[in-house]
Amino acid sequence: ESRRPTRVIMRNMASGNQQFPPQKQEAQPGKEHVMEPTPQFTSHDYKPSNKLRGKVALVTGGDSGIGRAVAHCYALEGATVAFTYVKSQEEKDAQETLEILREAKTSDAKDPMAISADLGFDENCKRVVDEVVNAYGKIDILVNNAAVQYKAGSVEEIDEERLERVFRTNIFSHFFMTRHSLRHMNEGSAIINTTSVARGLALQLVERGIRVNGVAPGPIWTPLIPSSFSEEESAQFGSEVPMKRAGQPIEVAPCYVFLACNHCSSYITGQVLHPNGGVIVNS
Repeated sequence: ESRRPTRVIMRNMASGNQQFPPQKQEAQPGKEHVMEPTPQFTSHDYKPSNKLRGKVALVTGGDSGIGRAVAHCYALEGATVAFTYVKSQEEKDAQETLEILREAKTSDAKDPMAISADLGFDENCKRVVDEVVNAYGKIDILVNNAAVQYKAGSVEEIDEERLERVFRTNIFSHFFMTRHSLRHMNEGSAIINTTSVARGLALQLVERGIRVNGVAPGPIWTPLIPSSFSEEESAQFGSEVPMKRAGQPIEVAPCYVFLACNHCSSYITGQVLHPNGGVIVNS
């Protein structure tokens, strides 16, 4: 039985050896409410300061993991938040997130919205954007975060169906969501992609005053992990990085707040942040 994670006490996040209980979910998308321990989407140390007051944010894959943490931080910072999830598979996580956002929202923000959609198809992305704009009138922040992943030992193990699923969810959806959102975005808006090449789009939109950046997380404890790795791999997840542990979603979410907030990152576009536990990335 799930526990509603609206009150979370931060566990020790210092560097050091860490193990999770062996666990495996048999299908994707993974479910956050059955994970042990549940990923940490918030922290008592996080101090909001109205960085996103008056903004409308759309977060894909916002029902769990990094998406939930980002949506929650955005709500705390004053934004009106909409997020997407997969119907009939992520509804329990989505409802929990919706309750979390309702508790977190500021008095001048509008009620949050959860929209079910398969974002691998253009018409579904258009419907999501239309729903958000019809409800809130605009989109100021687009976070392309929805993703799937599958483990494979070699390219020979990847069939056409799996390849198409990965590209539709992880690549196509970024283009479709961005294309339909742009007509509702003005100067000062921000697009933030999770592990996606953002530089080309950033160059294209810089003259419109829209910043495009990316976040490339390292090993983060989310439903993707038990749903795509074995029990043994899940138990040791994150031990290979210099900090010797997996990160938590709340340790990644402030990157998205920083990139969404104009007075924090107005001179940053076409860049990728790397919250990855100490792995050195050369660019």
